[in-house]
Amino acid sequence: MTSFAELLKTVQQRGTKRLAVAAAQGGEILTAVGRAAQMGIVEPVLLGDGEQMDRIAHEVGVDIAEFEKVEEKNPLSAASRAIELVAQGQAELLMKGQLATPTILGLVLEKERGLLTGRLLSHLAVVEVRGYHKLLVVTDGGMVIRPNLAQKVDIMKNAIFLANRLGIQLPKIAVLASVETVHSEIPETVDAAELVRMSQRGELPPSEIEGPLAMDIAVSRRAAEMKGVKSTVAGDADILLVPDVASGNISVKALVYLAGAQVGGVVLGAKVPIVLLSRSDSARTKLHSIALGALLC
Repeated sequence: MTSFAELLKTVQQRGTKRLAVAAAQGGEILTAVGRAAQMGIVEPVLLGDGEQMDRIAHEVGVDIAEFEKVEEKNPLSAASRAIELVAQGQAELLMKGQLATPTILGLVLEKERGLLTGRLLSHLAVVEVRGYHKLLVVTDGGMVIRPNLAQKVDIMKNAIFLANRLGIQLPKIAVLASVETVHSEIPETVDAAELVRMSQRGELPPSEIEGPLAMDIAVSRRAAEMKGVKSTVAGDADILLVPDVASGNISVKALVYLAGAQVGGVVLGAKVPIVLLSRSDSARTKLHSIALGALLC
């Protein structure tokens, strides 16, 4: 897929998914959920303060009269109940609303809640930016602060799964660093070289991995040619594996706020995809994220 427009058309054809929204009393949230329901992507279950949801929905012009609502004025209780619905198979997607990320993640990570699978939870941002010829996956800019090699393997596996669902059978992965050569004092370059070796030994799902690669080479074939770097991934990467949360978070936000990129994000590794966004994200970003989650169900 090359755009979110294409993604939205695809998920519309896949059938409706049941979405549990924890603390849904937010204008951008209700706008996005309303649009996703209107498109036939999701059947929402709104958990939160019913009076606030009705008032806000009226203010933003979204009709939620036909949506299922569960009265939970306390955001923590709303998150707990939403997770319970997912664990019981009554919802296929979980979405964070007007509550802090650590609050809902703390509940998700409680083993007795039934959402853990033994896989690492990682965040994947999908970016559509002018000047790049297809959707670009950036990971992990939201969950694993400083991943070690084993965690990077799991992060990569989640990213490959997403890429496969986007229709990319052999995703091209750029393992990012600040330089293209291995230096023992730069740990991410050492990890990059090992990930490439693991791929060559068949220890990772089918993909084409190169690294370490600097950002310019990963997204620009011309930059690779000017630097004398021969790479089939250069200028054609599907996935950018970043060294840590900070670099991933900064990269995506820079693309959004400075380059006008469109973005969607989802957390994989739990029993169901989790739409985990900043409360400041736009309705469009939230809609894209819901669509990604529906694609991954």
